[in-house]
Amino acid sequence: MDIEDLFEKEMQKDTVFLDRNVLSPHFVPETLPHRDKQIQELMQKLAPSLSGKTISNIFLYGKTGTGKTVSTKHVIDKLMAVKKKYGASVECVYTNCRILNTKYQVMLKVAEYCHPDESFLGFPFSHLFQKIVDYVQSNSLGLILVLDEVDKVKNLDDLVYTITRANDELAAGGISMIGISNNIAFKESLDPRSKSALSEDEIVFPPYNAEELKDILEQRVKLGFKQGTIDESSINYASALAANESGDARYALRLLFKAGEIADLEGAKKVTDKHVELARKGVENEIVYSVVKTLPEHQKILLHAIAQLSKEGGHYARLDGTTAENVLFTGEVYDRYNKICRVLGKEPRTARWCKEYMNELEMLGLITTTISGKGVRGNTTLIRLAYPAQNIIDLMKKQFGGE
Repeated sequence: MDIEDLFEKEMQKDTVFLDRNVLSPHFVPETLPHRDKQIQELMQKLAPSLSGKTISNIFLYGKTGTGKTVSTKHVIDKLMAVKKKYGASVECVYTNCRILNTKYQVMLKVAEYCHPDESFLGFPFSHLFQKIVDYVQSNSLGLILVLDEVDKVKNLDDLVYTITRANDELAAGGISMIGISNNIAFKESLDPRSKSALSEDEIVFPPYNAEELKDILEQRVKLGFKQGTIDESSINYASALAANESGDARYALRLLFKAGEIADLEGAKKVTDKHVELARKGVENEIVYSVVKTLPEHQKILLHAIAQLSKEGGHYARLDGTTAENVLFTGEVYDRYNKICRVLGKEPRTARWCKEYMNELEMLGLITTTISGKGVRGNTTLIRLAYPAQNIIDLMKKQFGGE
């Protein structure tokens, strides 16, 4: 079979999908089930920008897959449609801070948006900032910067301070920020100067429950799958699995997408519970890989330490002599973290920083922590790995190539 035949076969083969793009977490539907309250609140906060008023900075919080990004894009699309209709002086720039994760990269994107015919590569940060300020002032413009995963910016203090104080230099127009974060406590890491300048409103996105996830999946199934190609029980099963994963709609969508791919590979005419179960195993590995590969270096090392100890059968002893397997003390984790740092030639961070890293790892769903109860010597945090230790170790070997 030649290459042309392979392409022909690909185009002619039967599939359960009608539109695969609909199942992407980046797809923005016309309506967003169970996010009316948050959308309405965000629209109310942004509406004054259409009449030339400078709005407060806004922060959206919630765990992964709770609709923060898609709701924001939905609202911004509506804002831009009204802006176009009435000629309002407002612009929005969206930035994914997991990708553009320095203050310079963020400001470069904004400057290029404001001045698309100019090249700014090689110019200092101060020049980019001044060009943005000049653009806003000369157009009496309300500029809204949407910073998705804002806590991933390495020099966040400087970026937040620069944006929040920009309005002091403006005689006309204004600059505001919408920060999106999975970590409700990220502002605690800002220095006092940045926090004092940060006047903001907050909107919290709670996790979806199983019924809400089912509604979301049913909406996407109607748009993304051919009629009659997916069992109702498969939608229920995917919803229940995702509800157990902290109410993550992205996880639910990935489950159905992967299940559809598996059904296609088998030549099946319908997606069943069996396909969803097979998809679950694959999606979990994909999620772990996508999360781990973007962790900061010392969080990776700490996670590697937890995985090593878990594989070795780490346990803590209670006063009655019994043990709980694969539950680790913070002390033994910190000791192993230091050991791996020495092997890699890295300067270990303090125990206080490691506690912060553990909070981040727990927020990402990679570990779970509990405070020790009755029968444990002293009062300490107990740690358990949320995924198979060997999977994490294999990923770390790819990252560090050794220990």
